[in-house]
Amino acid sequence: QVQLEESGGGSVPAGGSLRLSCKASGSRIYPYSMSWFRRAPGSEREFVAGVKGSGSSTYYANSVKGRFTISKDNAKNTMYLQMNNLNPEDTAVYFCAADRQIITSSLGSPSQYDYWGQGTQVTVAS
Repeated sequence: QVQLEESGGGSVPAGGSLRLSCKASGSRIYPYSMSWFRRAPGSEREFVAGVKGSGSSTYYANSVKGRFTISKDNAKNTMYLQMNNLNPEDTAVYFCAADRQIITSSLGSPSQYDYWGQGTQVTVAS
């Protein structure tokens, strides 16, 4: 059983940066693939970025590629999302998710994840 807790959300002006953290407890995260999803008001939950167990393979949605960086520190049992050059379209609640069995092609499917955090709000002002 894995418990996930996000932190680092907040309000920033367009062009600003934030770093989200997802701290895991209850189990070591090394075997888990982990991802960030977000849900904007009135929208479905969408994939943002994912990282495989070792942390060496990363995947991004086209909308954030080149601006966001996902990383995984297995020693600290924490995953991060560095978000640069934020724009108002990035405003959403950001969730972290983890799963041990997920395959690469399913990283973007929320239904494939067993463990979720409660979310952290990111607001980008225009």
